[in-house]
Amino acid sequence: MSDQRRERDFLGEIAIPSSALWGASTARAIENFGAEAAVTLPDRPSFLRAIVQVKIAAARANCELGALDPEIAEAIVVAGREVIAGKWSDQFPVNLLQGGGGTATNMNVNEVLANRAEEICGGTRGAYSRVHPNDHVNRSQSTNDVYPSALGLATMIVGRETVADFERLASAFAARAAAYPGAERLGRTCLRDSLPVSIEATHLAHAHALRRLAESLARALEELRFLPLGGTAVGTGAGAPDGYRELVVRLLVEESGVDLEPAVDLHDAFANLDPHLAVASELERLTLVAAKFAQDLRFHYSGPVGGVAEVVLPPVQAGSSMMPGKVNPVMPEFMLQASFEVRGARHIVECAVAAGELELNVMEPVIAKHLLGALADSGAAARLFAERCIDGLEWDSAVTEANLRGSLLAAVGEAAEVGWEAHRERAAGKRGGRA
Repeated sequence: MSDQRRERDFLGEIAIPSSALWGASTARAIENFGAEAAVTLPDRPSFLRAIVQVKIAAARANCELGALDPEIAEAIVVAGREVIAGKWSDQFPVNLLQGGGGTATNMNVNEVLANRAEEICGGTRGAYSRVHPNDHVNRSQSTNDVYPSALGLATMIVGRETVADFERLASAFAARAAAYPGAERLGRTCLRDSLPVSIEATHLAHAHALRRLAESLARALEELRFLPLGGTAVGTGAGAPDGYRELVVRLLVEESGVDLEPAVDLHDAFANLDPHLAVASELERLTLVAAKFAQDLRFHYSGPVGGVAEVVLPPVQAGSSMMPGKVNPVMPEFMLQASFEVRGARHIVECAVAAGELELNVMEPVIAKHLLGALADSGAAARLFAERCIDGLEWDSAVTEANLRGSLLAAVGEAAEVGWEAHRERAAGKRGGRA
């Protein structure tokens, strides 16, 4: 058909849409792993950007070391910068969830950059007469060092945004603390009346916990800055010129603006993905605590007649398709569900880390899909929770003051003064002799 071209790989010929920048490897991946409802590179834009930045850094390093013709290297760099600028996003249809340790994704990027660079050099798509996906775009590389390096870089970038989003939530709680100096509410233990606590202390504790855990997540992210890039297939650097490893990482720092270093031990970096589990675990801790605060607000917001009704949350959405005027705590519930997603993602990462074998862990694609998604979704939830809920949160002073009548502070003071048994007898007397 005129709207198709045919390409050949070692498995034989396969039809490719004539307009596609991708080639045979991508076509087979679409058949093997599906494209309908798939999560693809454009759905994880930080990952797409990171992989392309790796390719740009590799082209520059290969050119500088004499392993790649300058014209070809420049064409690859230009093609890569076009992708980073937002062009050709429809040319990455491969499902992130795939077998083969990410080879299909790596080849998808190789083919797109090769075909676009071919055009830049005056050739036609699919010809590969000037620029070849493997020989040129993938020069001095293997999926085994490209994919984890790009994943680590993308996770750091998205994760830092997530940390900032949770710090924004912490600041929102701190602002609420400052809005209620001296005000008290009734504390509860086991959901029963307890002692008074200040509203200021309540929200400052929220802010402190979130900042403490966000800092822990930030520290975990820093473990990912040590990249296996340059180790090629099994950490030996076979197929790459001398000096390539250090140079390509330095150039990737220039391209990404992120402080990166070569892995201290390449064989460790190839075989073990536990730094990703550390990130997932710290994210889980952070979102669990944020969800606990969201759950507490649902309790304080319950009512307005049959519940506690101490807190007034901004009405941001109609709460019922049937009951007029009902307003639900949708933003706390949003935060809660984001925490559920993170808990699932953390378990998936744990399974992937445990599935590594010998020199390589090929389960990175499932980490790319779920950890990057969980970081982005939970960060967005934290930011929106702050903007759409916490910033406008108010305490109903009439209700909080009325509920303080349930305080056991006087009882605690009397027991401290006269003793537990004496207080119990006095209390029984006040109740007409009933202990």
